[in-house]
Amino acid sequence: MQAVILAAGESSRFWPLNQRNKSLIKIMGKPLIWYTIDGLKEAGIKEVIIVQSPQKDIEGDLGKYNFGIDIKYVVQPESKGMGNAIFQTKRLINGPFFVLNPYHFGIEKIIKEMIKKKQKPNTSLVILTKEVDSNPQYYGILELECIELEGIEGDITDRIINIKEKPRIGKELYHEFEDRDPLCVRAVGVYLLPQKFFDYYEKCEKIEEEHYNFEDALCVFAKEGVVRELRTEEELFTLKYPWDLFLINKFLIDKYLGNKNHIGENVKIFENAVIKGTCYIGDNCVIGNNALIREYTNLENNSVVGANAEVARCIFQEDVHIHSGYFGDSIFGRGCRLGAGTITANVKIDRGEIKPRVKGEKIGTGLDSLGCIMGENTKTGIHCSLMPGVLIGSNCQIGPNSVVFENLEDNSVFSTEFKETKK
Repeated sequence: MQAVILAAGESSRFWPLNQRNKSLIKIMGKPLIWYTIDGLKEAGIKEVIIVQSPQKDIEGDLGKYNFGIDIKYVVQPESKGMGNAIFQTKRLINGPFFVLNPYHFGIEKIIKEMIKKKQKPNTSLVILTKEVDSNPQYYGILELECIELEGIEGDITDRIINIKEKPRIGKELYHEFEDRDPLCVRAVGVYLLPQKFFDYYEKCEKIEEEHYNFEDALCVFAKEGVVRELRTEEELFTLKYPWDLFLINKFLIDKYLGNKNHIGENVKIFENAVIKGTCYIGDNCVIGNNALIREYTNLENNSVVGANAEVARCIFQEDVHIHSGYFGDSIFGRGCRLGAGTITANVKIDRGEIKPRVKGEKIGTGLDSLGCIMGENTKTGIHCSLMPGVLIGSNCQIGPNSVVFENLEDNSVFSTEFKETKK
């Protein structure tokens, strides 16, 4: 069986970490998409087709890994939605196939269960679902066949009869059952599709050009055939905003390291440095005298933590160098350099929720502890202060003694002393 991984999105809401596809962010030495492919391999998938952008950054990065299964790449020339991305794989598909995003970790169990579900009589396709606790208007909501199964008390059929993409809030979203609370179920981005999906998609594409042709095609299937759901209670991850990485980082460290630290090759740890809690330290890293590295810190290869620095729950990509200072709940892109005495404030004075500004709008994170998120190759002078939830772009220069309260766009030059920002 084949699987299609969709990794061609522009990811504008993932700024400032979107210089490459967000699935190439590294945790424990490997890009996020690696863990998804590894799970597919464990589930018995023999061929993976990755849909990437014209930049071809996925193909360039994954070429160094030997997965032991067949990996093919196709390009989506323009960002025209999920259906169009899947359609690019048509010439390579030779039977039923899975579709998923690049950050479904621990997918192997789900894949096997969906294959079993597909074997039910007359089943056209299978959709992975999860009950919605809040904000159903943000998801694809599924309308279920609301009848009880004969002889099975308290259960319902697993058949889907309609899909509403990001619908308005209202009672029509919820399915009522006697003696039970209303139920709202959403699709969570894993599909087992038949090869004839492409025929249905082409019909929907000709009716109207829009980003929801994929959902339209699924609705046609639901009306003409049997579309079933596989409901999961497994922990699932979204990667819409950069701070979503913290949950993924914690999950992967817990899964692969347990309570043991990883120290890579050629790492130098100097006198009185302390590593407290489970951390990942990649190859060729340097930990200076009296430094404190705390729980769930991920340091990729060639990172440097200077003397007297404290680092807590941070994610460093490759070749990040910091000196003395405090760095908490922060993410730094490749090649960043932070001067001595730099501090990332990660808690507001009122201890309230931190709401970074994304595309001009304040976005709730659900976090009361969040530091700085910085793109690639940005440099700060000494004694800089970066306020909670501030987003700083790539290739920026921040002068000494600066206090950064607001986001800085890519290629900015900022100095509190001169009270100006340049590009």
